[in-house]
Order: sequence, then structure tokens, then C-alpha cells
Amino acid sequence: MLAQGGPWALSVISLVLLLWQEVSAINVPLDSKIQQDLKQPPTIMKQSLKDYIVDPRDNIIIECEAKGNPVPTFSWRRNGKFFNVGKDPRVTMRKRSGTLEISFRSGGRPEDYEGEYQCFASNDFGTALTSKILLRVSKSPLWPKEVLEPVVVSEGSPLVLACNPPPGLPPPLTFWMDSGMMPITQDKRVSMGLNGDLYFSNVLAKDSHTDYSCNARFLFTHTIQQKNPFTLKVQTSRKVAETTPNFLSPTGTDSSRMVMRGEKLKLECIASGVPTPSIKWFKKGGDLNQKVKLDNFNKTLRIDSVSEEDAGEYMCMANNKIGSIRHSIYVQVKAAPYWLVQPSNLVLAPDENGLLVCRANGKPKPHIQWLVNGEPIESDSSLPNPSRSVAGDTIMFRSVQIGSSAVYQCNASNDHGYLLTNAFVSILDMAPRMLGPKNQLIKVIENNRTFLDCPYFGSPLPELRWFKNGQGSGLDGGHYRAYNNGTLEIKRARAEDQGTYTCVASNILGTEENQVRLEVKEPTRIVRAPEHQSAIRGTMARFDCRVKSDLTLPITVTWLKDDKPLSLGSRLKKDEDSLSIPNVHEGDEGTYTCTVRTEIDQDTASARLTVLEDASLSPSQSSVLPTDRPDSPMDLELSDPEARSVRLTWIPGDDHNSPVTLFVVQFEEDGWQSGKWQNLSSYPGDLNSVILELSPFVNYQFRVIAVNSVGQSLPSLPSQRYRTSGAPPDAIPSGLKGWGTRKNNMEISWEPLLDTERNGPYLRYSVWWRRKDTREEWSNVTTVETKHIVHDTETYVPYEIKLQAVNDFGLGRESNIIIGYSGEDKPTAPPTDLRVSKIDSTKVNVHWTPVDPSTVLGEFKEYRVYYWREGSMVKGLRVNKEKRTKGFYSTVAQPTGILTDLQPYSHYRIYMVVANNRYEGPPSNHVEFRTKEGVPEAPKFFKIIQRSTDVIHLEWDKPLEPNGILIGYKLKYQTVNGSRVGPMQMESFLPNVTTYTLRLPERAVRYKFYMAALTQVGAGEVYAEESPHFTNEAYSKDQVDIATQGWFIGLMCAIALIILILLIVCFIKRSRGGKYPVREKKDLPLDAVDQKGEDGSFDYHSDEDNKPLQGSQNSLDGGVKESDDSLVDYGEGGDGQFNEDGSFIGQYTVKKDKDETEGNESSEATSPVNAIYSLA
Repeated sequence: MLAQGGPWALSVISLVLLLWQEVSAINVPLDSKIQQDLKQPPTIMKQSLKDYIVDPRDNIIIECEAKGNPVPTFSWRRNGKFFNVGKDPRVTMRKRSGTLEISFRSGGRPEDYEGEYQCFASNDFGTALTSKILLRVSKSPLWPKEVLEPVVVSEGSPLVLACNPPPGLPPPLTFWMDSGMMPITQDKRVSMGLNGDLYFSNVLAKDSHTDYSCNARFLFTHTIQQKNPFTLKVQTSRKVAETTPNFLSPTGTDSSRMVMRGEKLKLECIASGVPTPSIKWFKKGGDLNQKVKLDNFNKTLRIDSVSEEDAGEYMCMANNKIGSIRHSIYVQVKAAPYWLVQPSNLVLAPDENGLLVCRANGKPKPHIQWLVNGEPIESDSSLPNPSRSVAGDTIMFRSVQIGSSAVYQCNASNDHGYLLTNAFVSILDMAPRMLGPKNQLIKVIENNRTFLDCPYFGSPLPELRWFKNGQGSGLDGGHYRAYNNGTLEIKRARAEDQGTYTCVASNILGTEENQVRLEVKEPTRIVRAPEHQSAIRGTMARFDCRVKSDLTLPITVTWLKDDKPLSLGSRLKKDEDSLSIPNVHEGDEGTYTCTVRTEIDQDTASARLTVLEDASLSPSQSSVLPTDRPDSPMDLELSDPEARSVRLTWIPGDDHNSPVTLFVVQFEEDGWQSGKWQNLSSYPGDLNSVILELSPFVNYQFRVIAVNSVGQSLPSLPSQRYRTSGAPPDAIPSGLKGWGTRKNNMEISWEPLLDTERNGPYLRYSVWWRRKDTREEWSNVTTVETKHIVHDTETYVPYEIKLQAVNDFGLGRESNIIIGYSGEDKPTAPPTDLRVSKIDSTKVNVHWTPVDPSTVLGEFKEYRVYYWREGSMVKGLRVNKEKRTKGFYSTVAQPTGILTDLQPYSHYRIYMVVANNRYEGPPSNHVEFRTKEGVPEAPKFFKIIQRSTDVIHLEWDKPLEPNGILIGYKLKYQTVNGSRVGPMQMESFLPNVTTYTLRLPERAVRYKFYMAALTQVGAGEVYAEESPHFTNEAYSKDQVDIATQGWFIGLMCAIALIILILLIVCFIKRSRGGKYPVREKKDLPLDAVDQKGEDGSFDYHSDEDNKPLQGSQNSLDGGVKESDDSLVDYGEGGDGQFNEDGSFIGQYTVKKDKDETEGNESSEATSPVNAIYSLA
């Protein structure tokens, strides 16, 4: 039918394929769980050769292996008819396989099983079949018995000794030997032809032998059969006449040869003549190509794998000094079918489209036939399939449905052979599945790029979105990039990126999610690196390696010497941030490297140690021991110029007793940043000639800086200038993107190339764009700017965009095609039927009817709920009516969401809009609801006031947010003594009671109190406080610290001054009343001190230990945090109190050990310093 239509039919098919859109296929991952559940038609995995020759001495094995789910069953046809394996006792089929084994242990002839076999593998979803396997038994027949008369020939005459081997299967290999089993020597004059005959161009007297024997080797049976030997008698003469060449093979002036594409071609020309002719080969219309090989002393032309271009007229010429002769061989190349496009398995979701394409070539052109489940598609006995249409070498599937899975066979055949291949079409529906590990933890260094993987699968292909901490809309854009394979890229991880990321895959069959925990760590850095140093032999050298790293990452510090692990031993010492080398010697000289590693990053730093001779041992060298910066390199020279490189050579300057460890090469160019020197590269200190890699079209000059342990040298004088040749741009501009700034435009922008990436003058950019999936022509503009605006676009339409840098030397490489979008507009429709359900104290379920996607006029971002608190149901409570929002991403037909973090016992109002990336649509209907009663917040304040030693007074106030009707308060308290606590006691109060007085059983008893307000729902957040330790002082969180008052400080200073004056007076009186003369005593200095020690000196007591301690504080979540310090350890029974900010109120007392206190009671009683403290 296709042949009748001719070119018109081909044109129609081409047009259909051109307009065919939305062709898709599913790539099923190799996940074991998915593969186990995946239902698939059979696939042939292994089969025997189409031309299958077997050894008659072995059992026959015909292979047929297939896979599928369910496991396929197998059947065979022989010579086109059903082959009943079970009825033949010699034939068995392997379990879970279609492979046949034919055994001849109990008799039988292998020849009886010759024929054409074909295997069929079937399950519930289709049937696959092998190629037809032609089974033949190898044969190695004997040489026919014959009596060979002696061959008598005159000297100089040509001769052909015929071999005529018996026809074997496969044909045997032939060769000639003598009776000593030695090969007959072959040369330009004597050689064996392709047919096995032995050719003599001319016979010589030395050719007389009685044992010219032709041998045939049969490969399958590994046997060699020998023909009866020829006896050759040569009649000699005094003079052999010279003759012109004449062809022995082939005969005549021309011949023809047909060869199949891909096979080996051998052409032969053997000529007679005296002297022996030489052979030359030619091809008409051109020279012999590189594929042509000449064998057998140029008598055989060989091409190992023939192709269509090898067809034509080949000529061989035989010539000697008497004359020459030619023979033409016309070579025709035919071709059995070979694949151009082989159909592949197709897995489709319901309602998807697909193509099976089967294209083959050959000579003559092959005929394409389609089969389904082993039967011609035209005679398919099943019901008509409206979703399938056949157009020549293509089967098109549109809107496939469950139940239409099948195996299709493509048969391409011509006069020289056929090809058969299977391709199944499987219709798969599967809810989303996550393929990666659950709850994976990813650690990344701050400011590094990271990838969060979320491999998934489903059919239809699910839509996957990422969320952070379970909130907000999907993550894509900004420094996030979501890939189609489920991976989320974070371009530069920041501390605020830390958290739990959830990937949600959804299709019409369900939703599945997985979580990835991301931890962002500080980078590991060496903040104090080892420095180059010189050390005199016998002294100590020390290398620093101080590290700053993330506290949650364990680090490992290792040291290398000259890039080899350093053996520390007993002499070398490594501590936390340094390496010490005592008693250095010459063996310690080298480069030391500190490497700091964590599980996710590392840092290294190196320094060189130079060991110097001791100056005391060589006084004459003491003047050269001091080190200094090296002198500048000299005599810079350029050589070996190339398009993008040049060799730079220099002479190092004096290193001043500190070896040069590094040379830094800098460059300056006069095109874009004239006069600015920039680092190009650095090289080890033992090099002074290097090849510099350069950029095109830059006018360079270079200079070199030497570096040793002391520092850098001054730069060398600049080299002469060197201009590299221009070239088209190598770099592709990065950051290509397209987005709309208005509803009817699209702005295409990119990052400009660096100056050194221009590669030539007049850099510009060629930008192409076209509507996606329309196959329209590309639009193009060339600009020197870094953006281009496309005007008059439709609203939110996808475009394909590509970019290319151009200069005067040519075009650079094209970028990959990216997808951009024109601008968005305001959505035109609101969500409808907004309603709520399952109202709780802090959350409510929200339901709505979604908008038509076409009304979003942009990329759908979310449904955004606006909600605010209209009031509280607690009378007289004022509330904040600020609007809040929450987004819900949902594309299902009946969406729902949960609104959380609501205030209990409140009146709320909400409405919803649909949002794209730029705009919100009109609002939906407003909905009002009231949340249920909840537990209250903590009391507004909770004070502990102790006005006497035996009573504690408690005060509190009602919570700022009661979250319901208060029904009272609950007070729990217990005694505390360090880490020991007493039993918990409890008191309950009515809602109008806000004070309580507690009588202390003992003066030193301390309590911890827990206060909570109550509603009908239960107890709320706890306010915890601890009673003061010092029992003589009043405690209140609002009380002022007396120690910070000016009048108190002035009073203390006045008292101290009075006491000091009294002490001075006492000492003066005491000195006047002693035994010593006034003259000896009057010159002694009087020190302004408080207390004299045993040695005559005076000492001040320090109050450093009397710092205030921070009290316990409430956590944000209502829990109680307690200080690790205990007030019991400070003072001796003194009272101490703390303000809300933790500042200390009360006595300043010196902390003493118990033994010290007991042992010095008498002395401290008379101490002036103690008198000061007691007064204070």
C-alpha cells in the first residue's frame, strides 16, 4: 500500500512525524524494589546464532533466554511448525529458560535434528521471539581416493597443481606440504591461489619432487586430511625461452565479483611468464585507499571490511621485460539489512504518547514488516486498537491505556538476509516512590555548593517539589535550583540554610515524601600557619599550626615532611597547635606540611626549615649567618613563542642565606587594565625557566618575584612585551536566563566575559530565542550589552534561549539551550468555596475549590491565605489585628491545608488568593471562625519577697494571654539543697488570688517554686523561681541593687578613709613608745596599707572571688533552666539576692575554706580589713 502512494505517501508520513508532539517515555530506574514490582512483557536476553553449525560429537544446545514479569513461558517452532519438546526423549528444556538440550547418549543422529528453529517467550503482557536459527551439523568428508599420474612439464612452462578439497561445513582451510610435513616454499614465482591450487608462474628444474601434497584442515573436528601427493618431473633444456605474461587466474580480460557489505574481499591475479612477472593493482577513478592491503607477493588484494565506497573497477597488471597484460575485475557491493534506528522498549503511563521507530538500510533497500506478539500486525486477532497507527517504519501510540501492553517485532529483509528485533510497549501506572535513603544527613561547609538528592519514580511521572522546615512554597530560584531528577542545588550554603528539607513527589495515584537534614558547618582553616625559618644546628625549631574549625566536627592534624608522613618518635613533639623539633640537625632540613582534616573538608599549609652551622664553630662565617629577603630576579628572556604560550627564563638573585622557595610570575597588559600587575602563576624555587599558559589577543609583559623564609623580593624589571594571536572566544557566557519584567516582554540576560576571555577585538553576543515546542524559526540579535528585551510576547510563554560570544576572529561555542518565560500578569480568578473544618485551639483545616490553571497567567506559586485575629473571647482583652499569611502548594482537584500557630479562644477571619511569582489574584470569600479554648501562657510575673527570716511572700499576676477562661492557679514547690531536692508540695488558688505567704520551718531552708495558670483545658506554661539564699535580705525582681547607689559607695569610702587615718595614728604612737631611738626610727617609710604581713609588708584582700552568680531563668518553651552553680558554696550563711538581670544584691563576703575559717578566728577578729567588711 505504501508503494502505491509513492512520494506522496512518504511526504505525509514525514509531515505526521514532524507534527507529532508530546512524545514521551519513562526511564524505569534499576531499583530492586521497583524492578520486583514492575510488570513487564518478555525480553529476549540470549539466543543462538542465526547460522548455527554444531559439532556432531557433542550434544546440541540451542539457546533461548528471556526475562519478564511474570516469568515467561517458552515454546519452539521447527521448520515453521510447533515443536513438541515433551514428546522427544532426547530433547529437554532447561528450567526457567527456553534453552534446548539434545542429547545423543542413548543413540540417534545429530543430522536428524537439522532444520530451522525459532523460540517464543510469553507472559500475560506479550510474546517475544528469537530470530530463526538455522541448525546444521558440521561435516568433514574424506578425500576421494584417486591415483595421480606423474606430472611432466618442460622447464619454463607454467603449471597449476589442483587441490579440489572435499566440500565441508564449514569449508576447510587448505595448505601445501611435502612428505616431511614442511610447508612448500612460496614466493613471487610459486604460490597458492584462493581456491587452494598451487600455481607456478614458470617451472624450474629444482621444482622436481614426488611429494607435493594438498592438505585440508576442518575447524570443527580439528582434523587434517591429506590428498595423495603429486609427482612433478621437469624436463630441462639448455636455454629457456622468455615469454610474455599470461594470466593463470583469473582468465580472460575481465571478470566480476559480488561481495556483501562488512565481509572480507579478496581479489587475485596470478600470471605466468619468463622472467616471472610482477603484479601491480589500480582502481579506476582514484587511488587505492588505506583499507587496501596487498598479500601473497602482491598477487592478492584484500579489504577486511567492505563498504559501499569500495565498489568499482579494479585492474591488475602483470609485466616483465618482455611485455605486460591487464585484467579488470568489476566489484559489486551488496548489503544484507543493517540497522539505522533499532526500536527500543517503551514504558508509558496511561494517556501518554510514544513512538516505535524501525529503520534499516541495505542493498537492495530492505522491506519493513511489523509483528505484534509474533503475528503480523495486519492480522492481529485482537480488537482494533484506536491508540495505535502504523506508518511505514514507525508505529505511533496516542493516549495509551492499561491493557494495551504488547511485544512488537520489526523484520527488515531483502534478498541477502533479514534482521529481527523485539521492542515491548508496557503501560505502567505506579504511585510515587522514593528511591534514596530515608532521613539522610548532609553536612556542608559554609559558602560551598551542595546538592540534596531525592531520587524518585512513579507513573505518570510525578511532580516533585522541595520545602524547607515543612513551610512555605516550593524551593526553586534564587540560590536554589531544582533539577528534574529530584536533586536540589544550593549554590552557596549559608548558616540560615541549615534545616530539614522535604521533597514531595505527587501524581494522580498518590504522594510520597522524604526528608534530608542539612547541617552547615564553618570551614576548617589554619589561622596561624607555619612560616619558613632557619635554625642553627642544635637549637630548637617550632612550626605553628593553629586551627579554627566547626566545634561539631572532630579534626585530625597530621604533619608531613617533604610530602611523606612524619615519624614523630621520641624527639619530635606535636601538641594541639604546633610541632617542635629540638636539637635540629641536617636531617631535619626540608619542607614541613600541616594538614588539618575533618570529615568534609581540609586545609594545608607548608613551611621550609633550613639548618645553619653553629656560628661558634665557624667564626669566619658569622657574618653570613643573618638572613634577608632575596634579591630581584634578573635578565628576563622570552622564547619558544606559541599561539597561547611562551617560555620565560630568568636568572635568580642572591638568596641571602635563605633558599628561595617560590617564584611568582606576574603580568601586565595594556588593553583593558594598563599598568595593573596581576599574579599569573607561581613555581617552585628550583625552577628558572617555565612555559606560561596565556590567553589569546593580549599584549603581555612579565615580571618575577622571589620568595624565601624572610619575605618577598622586589619585582624584577619587566620583560619585553609579547602579544598572543587572536582567536574566537573559548568561553561561553554564564548565567544565561530569561524572565519577564512585564506581562508582554521577556528580558534575556547573562554574565559578561572577562577581559582575558575576549580572545579578540569587538566582543559581542549573539542571542537566539524561539517559542518552545512550536518548531518556529529562531529569532536572533547581536549586541554588545549583557541583556536583550524581547517585546510583544504573550503572557507567560516558555521560550528556548541560547547564546554565543563572537569577536572579529569568529564565533565561539554555543551555550546549552535554556528555558525562559515571558512576563506574568495578575491572576484573573479567585479560589471559590473557601471553608474551614476541624477547628482546634491552635489550628484549623482549610478547604477551597481551585482556580482554572489558565487563569493564573504565570507560574503557579501557591494558594495564599490571609488571616488575622479579630478579637479574643476573653472580655476586655485587646489583641493585635496584624494580617499574617501562609502559602499552600496544591494542584489536586480537592485541595486542603492546615493553618497552624493560631491563638486559642479567639475570633479569626480569613480569605484566600492564588499567586504566581509576581502577582496575587482577587480575594475569595471571607470566612470567620473561633478557635477553641487552650492552656494559658505563663503568669505575667512571679515575685518572691522575703521580709523576715521565717516568712516568704509570693506575688504574681494573670497571664497576658489566658487563652480561655481562667479557673485558678496551681503552685508547686519543694526544698532544694544543692543537688538534693525535697518532696513536691502543691497549692491551688482561685483566679482572683494573686498572693501567698509561706512560713519557713528553718531559717536556712530554700525553696524552688513552679507557678502555672489553669483553664478548663489544663495547666499552662510554668513560671519557675527559687527563693533567695541569704535570709537577711528582701528579694524582689523589681528591687534596686543598693551596692550600685552613689550614697552607699560614698559612705563606704568615708568609713575606709577614717579607719586608715586611725591606723596611721596608732602606728605613729606605737613607734614613739618603743625601745628604739627616734633617730633610728624616724627615717622608716610609712606605707599606706591595710594589713602587715610576717615579712613586714602589707597586703590588700581582694574581692575578686565575690562576684555575683546568675540565677535560674525560664526557657522560651516554658521549661526550667537551672544554674550549675550553687549559692551554698559562697559565704557562710550570708544572704544574697539577684535582680532580673542577674546582678548581685547584698553583702560582699570573702569566700574561705572551712579549715582556714576555723583556724584563724582569733586573728580575723582583730583584722582591720575584717572590720571594714563587717562595717560594710
